[in-house]
Amino acid sequence: MDMRHVEALSGCIKDLDIPAYVTHLDPEVSDPLGEDEVARTTRAVICVLEGLNKALQQQRRFASDMSHELRNPIAGLRAELEWAQLHPDDVRPHETFQRALSAVDRLEAIIGDLLLSSRVGGAVPYGRAPVDLAQLVKAEVSCRADRIPVQMRLAPAVCVKIVAIQIGRVLTNLLDNAQRHAEKVVRVEVSRNGDIAELAVSDDGEGIAETDRERIFQRFTRLDAGCRRDCSGSGLGLSIAREIAQAHGGTLHAGTSPIGGARFTLRLPLVALPDSNGAKRPDQRLS
Repeated sequence: MDMRHVEALSGCIKDLDIPAYVTHLDPEVSDPLGEDEVARTTRAVICVLEGLNKALQQQRRFASDMSHELRNPIAGLRAELEWAQLHPDDVRPHETFQRALSAVDRLEAIIGDLLLSSRVGGAVPYGRAPVDLAQLVKAEVSCRADRIPVQMRLAPAVCVKIVAIQIGRVLTNLLDNAQRHAEKVVRVEVSRNGDIAELAVSDDGEGIAETDRERIFQRFTRLDAGCRRDCSGSGLGLSIAREIAQAHGGTLHAGTSPIGGARFTLRLPLVALPDSNGAKRPDQRLS
């Protein structure tokens, strides 16, 4: 093989716009291939092909899950309309319209979350700017009308470089989840831990079993306790929240709340807080 062909193939592989979770997979190729250009290119090709195969399997599972989730509200909507068509004299318009609108609301929630998930997709978000987390929390909470008032314990000057609307969506999803499970208390805390900013949302509900604390971040996963309380969610909220966190170079994990239920903690890198002129204030740089 002409080495120019190998070099061209190697260059093409490097230029491919492949997600990090694909290109960072460890290739199942042994070292005996050697370390020359052909061997390195062969390993790279095998790694990419294996990664793409796994990505394709994930896409198929996602399509299957999505089809299942969309089928239920569509079937409910069809049943309502067909009953109204076959038995017009027995129809109570207000109740029929209400049930049909509930099915449409669920469809809109699923489709909206799917679109957001596809836009996030692990890519580095554009338009990031320094934001005080305490101010973001206050703004988001003030726009809500929750059944349980949200307690806030917010450290000042905890600044992160983010797309505020996306991290606001993370907070919204976590608060929605907490309100769904809480008995009497929902709490939001902002703090700093070394060079990391932490935003935690806690509730005093049933909590999450340790075996489920990673599973709940998978798409369309809803635990039995959540479904008993509210089945209107899309099953994508926590998955989207983690994708946004990771796109910002952060993490999102579930654990046990000190008030008895679940605690979701978002961790993001701290940055210096700008002063009124837009310059970074050294006295606010956090270590």
